[in-house]
Amino acid sequence: MPCLDVTYPTGAIDEPTRKDLAEKLTTTFMHWEGVPATDFFRQQCWVYFHELPEGMVNRAGVPTDVPIYRVNATVPEGAMNEERKAGLVKDVTDLLLEADGGEPDPLRVWVLIGEVPNGNWGAAGQVIDFAQLRAAAKAAREEAASGDA
Repeated sequence: MPCLDVTYPTGAIDEPTRKDLAEKLTTTFMHWEGVPATDFFRQQCWVYFHELPEGMVNRAGVPTDVPIYRVNATVPEGAMNEERKAGLVKDVTDLLLEADGGEPDPLRVWVLIGEVPNGNWGAAGQVIDFAQLRAAAKAAREEAASGDA
């Protein structure tokens, strides 16, 4: 149940590119979290874009002259090991730099991974049990591997 919040200055990414980026971020996040590429799991991957007005994104105490990005990636605790986290950070950084077409400086992108402890994520009016999600993901992968999907 990954969730991405991408914050950046207005105008850094145009609308057609943003739509394409949403799809790429979804696919990338699902890959690194290790969930099956089923419609159910795709529907649980949310991407929010937060465009901030001119002057509201600052670096070194002044409005930045090049776009900088903050990505908050929220996942269930234990869903990603260090290798998966590193892969996610690299791929998300590359996608954002490609999308804005500007300076290829990876220091313009910060990816903050927040893990939500079991019992602290709610959806559909109830607390989500990550063990049940893992079991559902495993069943979906097995179904896909058997060709029944």
